[in-house]
Amino acid sequence: MPVLLLPGAEPFRHEGGEVGVLVCHGFTGSPQSVRPWADYLAERGLTVSLPLLPGHGTRWQDMAITGWQDWYAEVDRELWRLRERCRQVFVCGLSMGGALALRLAAHHGDAISGIALVNPANKVHGLAARALPVVRHLMPTTKGIASDIAKPGVTETGYDRVPLHSAYSFRRFLQQLDRELPQVTQPLLLMHSPQDHVVPPADSARILARVSSLDVTERLLENSFHVATLDHDAPKIFEETHAFIGRLTTAAELPGAAAHG
Repeated sequence: MPVLLLPGAEPFRHEGGEVGVLVCHGFTGSPQSVRPWADYLAERGLTVSLPLLPGHGTRWQDMAITGWQDWYAEVDRELWRLRERCRQVFVCGLSMGGALALRLAAHHGDAISGIALVNPANKVHGLAARALPVVRHLMPTTKGIASDIAKPGVTETGYDRVPLHSAYSFRRFLQQLDRELPQVTQPLLLMHSPQDHVVPPADSARILARVSSLDVTERLLENSFHVATLDHDAPKIFEETHAFIGRLTTAAELPGAAAHG
């Protein structure tokens, strides 16, 4: 029986110029949450890859048998594909996608020209996080975290339940990533929402304090909640990302740089 994808959950690829961008979605989410971001960059001539992470975009039961190694392996593969055809590659990510982008940056060095993050995760918060090693064996799921969006009438395509085995794996991934953050040296654009009901601003502060990047730009998304790529500040995110990439590439390499920069 074929796996049925949720609306908008399909992966997206666009063949553009010699500058490539890998876009990573978040935990229990799908490409739908960051598709407008990917579309904006694709429309400006960039080569864009937006993969669907394993276990996502279908039903939570599929996610429950996956872990962080599966999600990271998928974005790592897509990075290598982009590197094979592009002269420069950037990585963008929302929430867990931001954490995946940071690990790619920590492990691939100069192969990545810069990273742009929106509300990146650094820690699974709350007392319940400490109980995950035990609780995940007693109950399969907890309530979902999708659609934390301030803009009325906008929803995120994601699961309404969080598989606790996956949450435990995510927590272990973030613990490992925190130790690796000093290995991140690439230019960094970090955009975060002061009002975020999923990932608190403390996570962005921690990331900024621990990375070794010298070229750092921080932007506040004052009018958005967690899924800011679908929220009021989405245009700001897209424009800032394109300007960030444009600053770090030559005019000859970035299609539309003169028209859209």
